[in-house]
Amino acid sequence: MNKTLFLLLFTTMFFFSCEKKNVNTLRKATGKINTISVIIDDQLWNGEVGDSIRNKFASPVIGLPEEEPLFTINQYPAKLMEGFVTDSRIIIIVKKENINEFSLTRNQFATPQKVFRISGKTTSEILKILQSSAPKIIEISKETEIAENQRITSLSLLNIEKITKKFHITLKIPSGYLYSYQNNQFLWLKKEIPSGNTNILIYQLPYTTLKKDNNVIESIIKMRDSIGKLYIRGTELDTNMITDEGYAPYLFKLKLAGNETFETKGTWELKNDFMSGPFVNYSIADEKHNRILVLEGFCYSPSKEERDLMHELESIIKSITIL
Repeated sequence: MNKTLFLLLFTTMFFFSCEKKNVNTLRKATGKINTISVIIDDQLWNGEVGDSIRNKFASPVIGLPEEEPLFTINQYPAKLMEGFVTDSRIIIIVKKENINEFSLTRNQFATPQKVFRISGKTTSEILKILQSSAPKIIEISKETEIAENQRITSLSLLNIEKITKKFHITLKIPSGYLYSYQNNQFLWLKKEIPSGNTNILIYQLPYTTLKKDNNVIESIIKMRDSIGKLYIRGTELDTNMITDEGYAPYLFKLKLAGNETFETKGTWELKNDFMSGPFVNYSIADEKHNRILVLEGFCYSPSKEERDLMHELESIIKSITIL
């Protein structure tokens, strides 16, 4: 064989094997859900930059009755940018350098992983980049954690054919959930946990039920309160579930399963009772099936943190596929 050809083949095989080895040896990203590793030197962390990071990424979660941070932040100095730190699913690296830059690298040290880099020549430049890039970082990080929750879900042995047959949808239901109540138009799934319970409601209403105008939030509150009066109540008379009037719900518009959807976050309570907690309601305008399809998650976990419980419920609902 020609020596030049042999050398070319050997070199090609060498680089191919090295590249293949590099891809296959990416570690599995680890860490608790909704946790961000921030790589930043103490001098920046203990000043305005650190304050800005905490204000943006550890701000209170919308819709919870008690304050809980959007993300749990673990800070590490730049010299520790190795080992377990690089196994994190979400990493933000902040440095003072001779370039003003924001970038995102996927699966650099592990998978699945997002590594955000922010650098600036001065503290003021770093703060400007933080201000402009924070919404994008939060959006991508939320999507990453929703996907991770769906990936690690241990699927229930529950027969979901009932859900598919009633509502023409599929959902990834984790283990632990059981049917609490159901009829032709309504279904209630519940999971008991040490501190209380988590719940998923599925029901459908005529397409004209939801008025898509300035009164949409009023329509949603009226809708969910009527469902609470019909199906969800305490042990005493006149203790049905209602939307807590003391906390104005938050309304967002998004796409879910390819359809226009209203996301409502707020708190519920049992009328004339002491029980309460957070809820997230997704009202899907399913024009093809001429209906408003509603999926709601709520939990009851008094005196315990509820952020990750609600995150699980959101992950379940966002796994929806409309058939």
